[in-house]
Amino acid sequence: MKLRRMQSLLILPILLSKLRESYFIFRSFINLVLKQRVTPVLKDAIDSGKINLTAIINTHHHWDHAGGNDKILSEFKALKLPVIGGKDCESVSRTPKHEEIFQIGQKISVKALHTPCHTQDSICWLMEDGDEKVVFTGDTLFIGGCGRFFEGTPAEMHTALNKTLAGLPDDTKVYPGHEYTKQNVKFLVTVLQTEPVKKLQSFAENNKQTQGKFTIGDEKEYNAFMRVDDPTIQKATGKTDPVEVMAKLREMKNNM
Repeated sequence: MKLRRMQSLLILPILLSKLRESYFIFRSFINLVLKQRVTPVLKDAIDSGKINLTAIINTHHHWDHAGGNDKILSEFKALKLPVIGGKDCESVSRTPKHEEIFQIGQKISVKALHTPCHTQDSICWLMEDGDEKVVFTGDTLFIGGCGRFFEGTPAEMHTALNKTLAGLPDDTKVYPGHEYTKQNVKFLVTVLQTEPVKKLQSFAENNKQTQGKFTIGDEKEYNAFMRVDDPTIQKATGKTDPVEVMAKLREMKNNM
């Protein structure tokens, strides 16, 4: 585990399995937000007085993202933690509206970005501390890819990626819910052979983890699912309508 410092905002990725990530978000080592299933690490940190746990935040209801909520709530009953997330998340107590803004601690601003498709309760979380910006994208946006359309449509994923997330500042760092970059690059090179894709491929081959290393602006350069208007991508899919391009890309990726 290694802290990623962004001036005063620190993010600690925790590898829960070979491919799944959870995150601690610190502000001056005091305030903490987390995603699920990290009870042993939390207990040690809280018992030693290193952190003050304030909330649980989930991106969507799937068990590998929200399945640890009840265990954490049971372990730390005295803290009376809120569970902030989509309406179907385990023991959720608050579901902010789309683009609703709230604060964690005294400094971190959080904006809820509803991105239904992978699940209908998917929410991406934009966090800002001064000029520092990060977005936690769950299973909606991965580095170089996107999530499967389990509960939604190509049109919904197009809106999620190419309107909601693409509308964020280009320097917003991306923290997805899984480390799938190597697999995503294998697909990208079949539809787009550009310098940004080659750079991503090289980085993925030489680094085990890619979260927080790339931005929304980067994704617009190499992520085929965020380049549905690109003539090269349209040629590869045989489609020109953006939603149809999105649908075909997902079909092609699923069949790899």
